Amino acid sequence: MKKAIYVLSDHAFANIYGPDQQAAITDNVSVLGQFDAARVVTERELLAEVEFIFSGWGAPTMDAEFLAKTPKLEMVFYGAGSIKNMVTDAFWQRGIRVTSAYAANAIPVAEYTLSQILFCLKRGWHYALTTRQDGAYPKKVPVPGGFRSTVGIISLGMIGRLVCHLLKPFDLNVIAYDPYANEETAAELCVELCSLDQIFNRSDVVSLHTPWLRETEGMIRGHHFEQMRENGSFINTARGAVVNEDEMINVLRQRPDLQAVLDVTHPEPPRPGSPLYSLNNVVLTPHIAGAQDHECRRMGQYMVDELKRYLSGQPLAWEIHEQQAKTLA
Repeated sequence: MKKAIYVLSDHAFANIYGPDQQAAITDNVSVLGQFDAARVVTERELLAEVEFIFSGWGAPTMDAEFLAKTPKLEMVFYGAGSIKNMVTDAFWQRGIRVTSAYAANAIPVAEYTLSQILFCLKRGWHYALTTRQDGAYPKKVPVPGGFRSTVGIISLGMIGRLVCHLLKPFDLNVIAYDPYANEETAAELCVELCSLDQIFNRSDVVSLHTPWLRETEGMIRGHHFEQMRENGSFINTARGAVVNEDEMINVLRQRPDLQAVLDVTHPEPPRPGSPLYSLNNVVLTPHIAGAQDHECRRMGQYMVDELKRYLSGQPLAWEIHEQQAKTLA
């Protein structure tokens, strides 16, 4: 049997690899132990025998120094999302293969997004926060509602596409911005492709799903928020750095009719004293859209499934190659 170890934080191990996932892995490989990144580097003799690493949050940086201790390493199963802090040029040069559970993590993000889209269409946060602030029910205001309102999706990566699929049963008009999407993709997702400006000036709710890349940093500017429809809402479950937050804050101050639901910020959490904490039309959640607690077991299960594919010689479903790794947030 192939020899494997777990290398990730203790908390991540408990969340990602539950009893069922551990049992399935043990049935297929010889597990030599579970370590955090700091401790595993001292286990030179053990590392020399390792062929598989099962990892997740708290993974080691697999640089030349680390890889020199793992001459037999051939496969890494990363039971979380982005691998960018784990892999290095030395990793790719060695020809080691890696698969990630990023697709499993997309599911709860899309579910969170769907919940917020529907709630924002009812102006739910406006009513909840105003009631708390005033100690009384506020006067009712016009709401977009869930019938033929327009939802704008920015970027049709895995999460953006999944959100579009989840929206299909609802009586909503869905438009999308993605410079790389074509009409075939739009037809599959039942969306209308349009410009970024049109997303903001036509949508009742705008949901951001753009990865944080050098090219996308600060992509969403103040003038986008200025174009938003009255009583519009903005949801960010992507990365805070994709938004120019200072410009967004300025517009939110001037437009109390707008609502921003931010699961991510830049920096994260916001700096002490940031207006994001006190603006009445901002809702902050502490990066909870992605897999939490037992939801993480889905990611571990994805790695179990990938292990079985690998051992049986089948193509991997979620393998990440060098060029692809640069585009995953």
